[in-house]
Amino acid sequence: MSECGGRAGGGGSSSSDDAEEERGGGGGPAGLGSLSAAPAGASSADRLRRGLRGASLMARRRPELLCGAVALGCALLLALKFTCSRAKDVIIPAKPPVSFFSSRSPVLDLFQGQLDYAEHVRRDSEVVLLFFYAPWCGQSIAARAEIEQAASQLSDQVLFVAINCWWNQGKCRKQKHFFYFPVIYLYHRSFGPIEYKGPMSAVYIEKFVRRVMKPLLYIPSQSELLDFLSDYEPGVLGYFEFSGSPQPPGYLTFFTSALHSLKKDYLGTIRFGVITNKHLAKLVSLVHSGSVYLHRHFNTSLVFPREVINYTAENIYKWALENRETFLRWLWPHGGKSLLLNNELKKGPALFLFIPFNPLAESHPLIDEITEVALEYNNCHGDQVVERLLQHLQRVDAPVFKSLVSEPPAQLLDPPLITVSPCCNTVVLPQWHSISRTHNVCELCVNQTAVGISSVSVPQCSFLEMAAALDSFYLKEQAFYHVISDNMECSNFLSSYSPFSYYTACCRTINRGVTGLIDSEPDGFKSPNIAFSSLEKECEVDTPGSIPHIEENRHVFPEVDMSSTNFTGLSCRTNKTLNLYLLDSNLFWLYAERLGAPSSTQVKEFAAIVDVKEESHYILDPNQALMKFTLESFIQNFSILYSPLKRHLIGSDSAQFPSQHLITEVTTDTFWEVVLQKQDVLLLYYAQWCGFCPSLNHVFIQLARLLPADTITVARIDVSQNDLPWEFMVDRLPTVLFFPCNRKDLSVKYPEDLPITLPNLLRFILHHSDPASVPQNLANPPTKECLQSEAVLQQGHISHLEREIRKLRAEISTLQRAQMQVEAQLSSARRDEHRLRRRQQTLEKQHSLLQLHSEQLQALYEQKTRELEEVAQKLQELADASENLLTENTWLKILVATMEQKLEGKDGAENLTPPEEVHSDYPEPSGAPWLLGSTPPPANISSPLAAERSNENRTD
Repeated sequence: MSECGGRAGGGGSSSSDDAEEERGGGGGPAGLGSLSAAPAGASSADRLRRGLRGASLMARRRPELLCGAVALGCALLLALKFTCSRAKDVIIPAKPPVSFFSSRSPVLDLFQGQLDYAEHVRRDSEVVLLFFYAPWCGQSIAARAEIEQAASQLSDQVLFVAINCWWNQGKCRKQKHFFYFPVIYLYHRSFGPIEYKGPMSAVYIEKFVRRVMKPLLYIPSQSELLDFLSDYEPGVLGYFEFSGSPQPPGYLTFFTSALHSLKKDYLGTIRFGVITNKHLAKLVSLVHSGSVYLHRHFNTSLVFPREVINYTAENIYKWALENRETFLRWLWPHGGKSLLLNNELKKGPALFLFIPFNPLAESHPLIDEITEVALEYNNCHGDQVVERLLQHLQRVDAPVFKSLVSEPPAQLLDPPLITVSPCCNTVVLPQWHSISRTHNVCELCVNQTAVGISSVSVPQCSFLEMAAALDSFYLKEQAFYHVISDNMECSNFLSSYSPFSYYTACCRTINRGVTGLIDSEPDGFKSPNIAFSSLEKECEVDTPGSIPHIEENRHVFPEVDMSSTNFTGLSCRTNKTLNLYLLDSNLFWLYAERLGAPSSTQVKEFAAIVDVKEESHYILDPNQALMKFTLESFIQNFSILYSPLKRHLIGSDSAQFPSQHLITEVTTDTFWEVVLQKQDVLLLYYAQWCGFCPSLNHVFIQLARLLPADTITVARIDVSQNDLPWEFMVDRLPTVLFFPCNRKDLSVKYPEDLPITLPNLLRFILHHSDPASVPQNLANPPTKECLQSEAVLQQGHISHLEREIRKLRAEISTLQRAQMQVEAQLSSARRDEHRLRRRQQTLEKQHSLLQLHSEQLQALYEQKTRELEEVAQKLQELADASENLLTENTWLKILVATMEQKLEGKDGAENLTPPEEVHSDYPEPSGAPWLLGSTPPPANISSPLAAERSNENRTD
């Protein structure tokens, strides 16, 4: 009985709440007794069991939730595993650096960024160059070869050290924070760093290192003193007596000030020299040892005021920097976006001189010539010191000048009335020009009447008036195409671009004084076979040449100078003072090409004047050598009031446009050739950014098809890419100009208020191509033969236009028939479209009905699903209730069997045992499931009970 009690107790503790309730309900008082004996701490366990039971019931009712929870958990575990595994691969250890320079290089390569070792070797060397680089940097890779080349020349005197400042574990990366690479530092013993910011070229780097090695220039003689003072760079001289002590007082300070100047400018624009001879020192007003002298060419030279300013290295350098005088400067644009050139051009007109420069060369003859020109140009007061320096420079260059000035110049007989006129300008034509075949010098004067040259009036004129006269002169250049003669020929012309009515041009031929500076042609002075008369007397003339670029070789004709032969001090006698700049053509030839220099040339020498205020620039003729004579002539021609220099025009490459087109594409180079040809020209001005201009293309194409190509040319020009003379520029786009045949100076602008259509253009051309509509020239009226030929030409034009109009009418009728057919097809297409639209509406209605029916079926499906779920829930409840009833029924059966056995055992005991034993067994509790000493329930009864309990546990 104790085992059964133990099993009952054990079964009650391990069974579910339903089993306990069943036992308690079926056992009567015994069940109540067991519940009352449960501990108070079992309430939390009961709640946990009830929660688990609710979760299991929910999983059984909705298994998709269990599957979803399991899938979500698996996905979370996989994501965590993948993230953790990838996180280990994100941080990849950097590859160890490799040597940047070869093992045989003279450069010490610290490719692991050992900055402490670099500092150690720097303290043991006198001059050290540190090259900080990044292995991935393109500039560092490009500068590597230049550093090696410079190191190969100076490795025995200078220690070259390269440091990788990009390796993240190196000390250089941790201590230095550079914003760019490469960086070059130089140290002179304990002084430094001196950063080099110049071109990454071996010669420039070597020159800078040598300046650091020897910042002071020793001057032992008067000749070297003159060389030092005549240089274009500012110079500072220090006088020190070394006889008394090996290191005079103040010498180390002066030496350090020279190093300070190198920190400011990598080329050392302020040069420092040392004088030890007291006789040389007296020449520059230095008496006491330790005195410092700043030389200035055009202002008073200065001596360092030791009584006012402390004698320190920084003060000496700042004093020299603030008081220096610069008349010729080097420009070093770095190639990126910079305001360097813009800031210099804002100061006024600038003369840019592109010359090949070798910093390591001992002498620079071309720079000496340029220096001489700059000194003469700025010597306004005739300073004796400057004159002495000029004599020193000229003595050096005397052999060069001897061969050029030995021949006497040619004499030009100028008419007295023209030379004294303030509104006259001398035009010297190059030999290759068409006019120069007969005349090479013309005197151009502006006047208001058309009378002879003896009564030329002298009006008050300006540069714009003279420029307009020059342009009209180029348009009428065929008037001087006569047989060569020594006599002067004059002519009066009407100018449409000048406020004056007429201008006078007198031209003649002279012998060339110097032929070496201009390339001569074999037939340069041959007379033409046929002599032509004035342009107004001929209907057809030869195509003129291009406009000459006039720098005017004033050294060829020195007497044609208009009272300005003295070049000395010219900067003070004009309001167009030039600032002179030098650029190395080996490095910056691209800038010269953009200014107009030829891209393919053997000698990279070029000069250009840029005037931002006037929006123009002028170039020296590339056929002329860059020397003192040409520079002086170039500067003089720019400085005079009526400058003969022609504005340099930059245009597109004419080779990129095909010639076989209906519309001729005009560029800056082909403008004069197209416009000044012997037929009418209609020119359209357009630009790529002009939105309305492309809409006119079809109009001009039709116009070019209608007009005969042998009598009229339809052309266009992109003014955004091609410069033109000011008188041919326009202020709005699109603009149409018409240049009639043989009257190019009487061009007509298409009216702005008139629409640009084909009929309007035809009327415009016919009206202005008729010579009757042009004002007659009173001086040279047209001949009868010319008028007859013009009438025949116009009649031919009219007949040609009538034929083209008939063709157009036939094409129009054909197009109208095609239009009717297209309209019929369009009406049929519209009917089909209406039918398709009605069908589409019907299908849309059916689709809406089907969609509504589908929504109803979906709602019905959801309703039936909910009903099925409710029925399934009720069936589940019935199944649970049936299981509970079966369990109770089983317990009842067991209790009944137990009671029957108990009764049977009691009856047998009463028959076998004495009464006292029966009395001892009486006080057994009535609630016990079976009596003491009774046999346990049979196996066939207990096994179903155990099976029922196990099934119940599994169900729970």
